[in-house]
Amino acid sequence: MKISELRPDMNNVEVAGEITEISAPREVVTRFGNNRVATAKIKDDSGAVSLSLWGKQIDEFKVGDKVEIKGGYTKAFRDETQVNVGKMGSLQKV
Repeated sequence: MKISELRPDMNNVEVAGEITEISAPREVVTRFGNNRVATAKIKDDSGAVSLSLWGKQIDEFKVGDKVEIKGGYTKAFRDETQVNVGKMGSLQKV
C-alpha cells in the first residue's frame, strides 16, 4: 500500500518507506505506565506520514532507515493521519 492511500481508522495496514526525521523522545504516562515515545516521519514516492516509535524502537531506528510496517493501524491525531504498529503489528528494517 502507498502512504497516500492511508486514511484514519484503517486496520491491518502494510506500508513501507524511508524514515526522514525522528523527534526527540518524550516521557508519557499511559494506562500501561510510564513510557518514552518519539514521532518519526516516513515517506515513499506518494507522500509522508507520521509513525509513533515506542520504548526500544526509538533506539533501534535512525533517519535514512528503510522500514516496513505489517499489521499496523491508522488513526487521526491533531488532524493528521498517523500510522501505528501496535501490539499485533511489526516494524522492521528492510
